[in-house]
Amino acid sequence: MRRIACREHGALDTLTLETDAPVPEPGPGAVAIEVAAAGLNYADTLMVAGSYQATPEPPFAPGLEVAGTVRARGPGVDSPTPGQRVLAILDSGGFAEVAVARAADVFALPEAMDMATAAGCPITYGTAHGALVWRAQLKRGETLLVHGAAGGAGLAAVEVGKALGARVIATAGGPEKTAIAAAHGADHTIDHKAQDIRAAVKQVTDGHGADVVFDPVGGEVFDASMRCIAWCGRIVVIGFASGTVPRPKANHLLVKNVSVMGLYWGSYRARAPELMRRQFEDLFAWYGSGRLHPRISRTYPLQDAVQALSDLKGRKATGKLVVQVRDG
Repeated sequence: MRRIACREHGALDTLTLETDAPVPEPGPGAVAIEVAAAGLNYADTLMVAGSYQATPEPPFAPGLEVAGTVRARGPGVDSPTPGQRVLAILDSGGFAEVAVARAADVFALPEAMDMATAAGCPITYGTAHGALVWRAQLKRGETLLVHGAAGGAGLAAVEVGKALGARVIATAGGPEKTAIAAAHGADHTIDHKAQDIRAAVKQVTDGHGADVVFDPVGGEVFDASMRCIAWCGRIVVIGFASGTVPRPKANHLLVKNVSVMGLYWGSYRARAPELMRRQFEDLFAWYGSGRLHPRISRTYPLQDAVQALSDLKGRKATGKLVVQVRDG
C-alpha cells in the first residue's frame, strides 16, 4: 500500500511517500480501515519533529484521524461491520491507504456526512465540545471568547458555543479570517492585528468581560484574556499555536476567582471512552440538525501530504486541511 513514512524524527521534508508499505492487519479489539481521507493536525508536525507528548518511534505514518470503510475486524470485535462507513481516531498511521484503530475509537458515520468532512471533524469538534462542555461547563447566555477562531479548533468552538446558547466573540488575524468566524455564527469579531483584545471585549460586554475563554494560541493572547476575563471566569488552554507557553500569575487568578484549566482531549480515549462516544452522538445530532458546518478549506492528494503539513504549520489555512487518500 501507499503511505507517508516518517523514518526519523526531524523536519517535514524528511517524510517520504512509500508505495510498497506492508498492509497492517487488525489485532485483538482492533479494526482495519480502508482510508478515504485523513485530517491534518498541528500535532502531526510535532510528532514528525519528535516533540509531541505521545510521539511514536519511527518508522510510522502521521495522521491522527481518518474516515473510510471497515476492511477487516480483529478477534473479539463485533462492531463495526465490514464495509461500514466510519471515522476513527488513531495514535498514528492515518496518512496511508489502510490504517488500524481500536474498535472503541471507531464511530459510524451519518449518511449525510461525506468522507472529507468526516476526516476533518473528530479532533477539532471533539476538542471544542470537550473544552466547553466537560471542562468550562459553558452555560446558555454566557459570553464565550474564542481565539484562533478561523482555525480548525477555533472555528469548531464558535459553532459549539452557539449550539450551547452562548454569545460568541471571536478573535482572528485579518478581515478575511474574522469574516469566516462571523459566517460560522460568531456574534462579534475582533481582528487582533488591528484591535486591542481587552478593550474590544470590554466594550462588547459593557465591562463584564468574557465568562469563558477558549485558547489554542497562548502567548500574548492568553495575557489579553486574563485582562478581560469576567469574575469567576474560566479559561481553557488548548494549545500554544503562538509558540509561547503562558505563565499565569496566581495572584491575578485570586483577585477575580479565575479558573485556568487544560484540555488534552485525546486522554479521554483511554480514561473515559463512553463519555467520548456520547460526545460524538451529540455532535452528529447537531450536524444533522444543521447547527455544525465543518469548513474543509483545502484537500490534498496523498503524495502532497508534506506540502499540506507545511501549509498547516505556516498557518496558511482556515478551518481544516484534509489529505484525500482515495475517492469515496
